Amino acid sequence: MSLRLLVVEDDREIRSLLQSSLSVEGFAVQTAVSLSEARALLQHDLPDLIVLDLGLPDGDGVQLVRELRRQHTVPVIVVSARHQEAQKIELLDAGADDYLTKPFGIAELLARMRVALRHRGTSLAAAVTTHTLDDLHVDLTTHRVERDGATLHLTPTEFNLLARLVRSAGRVVTHRQLLTDVWGTEFTEHTHYLRLYMAQLRAKIERNPSEPRHLLTETGIGYRLADS
Repeated sequence: MSLRLLVVEDDREIRSLLQSSLSVEGFAVQTAVSLSEARALLQHDLPDLIVLDLGLPDGDGVQLVRELRRQHTVPVIVVSARHQEAQKIELLDAGADDYLTKPFGIAELLARMRVALRHRGTSLAAAVTTHTLDDLHVDLTTHRVERDGATLHLTPTEFNLLARLVRSAGRVVTHRQLLTDVWGTEFTEHTHYLRLYMAQLRAKIERNPSEPRHLLTETGIGYRLADS
């Protein structure tokens, strides 16, 4: 079962980046753009971890940290452009588990998340960031995909689909899980999206798309990225 994250961020571009990047890591990501929206979501379901911006339209994120700590121990990682030491100390004293100053890399955020979850007794394996088999090499950190040393140009959706399979290389990922992680929960029945993009991805990656070596179909279940 995927760990559930709540990303509270009002900047659309950053929110979208976090949602897509963390989704391909295998997390189930919900987003909120304000304190009020975050509070409403938290009333219905408590996530496994919260990534929280501070400067929100209806208040400061530190308010939410204090409210959470009165009742819950869910890990909270603050991400903010504020870099003053006094503000960091205030957030940590209020109960935040960690503080990341913008801009930051997804790899660093994931490392901080692993530490925060580990402190709560939840083990989170280090992220898989590379995949190499025969002529194919994928580096998720640099967003680079190569075949025989030549760079392949993938669309953002094609890359996210491949990245999700890289995270589970050698294991089957169901149609539903791929649709949820790459497109979102509202697309779980849209299997035609998956077929279309898988065909496009195979056309770019496979030497013979009709007899794939890397992107394998598990009939009636999902897809698997070959690891040997």
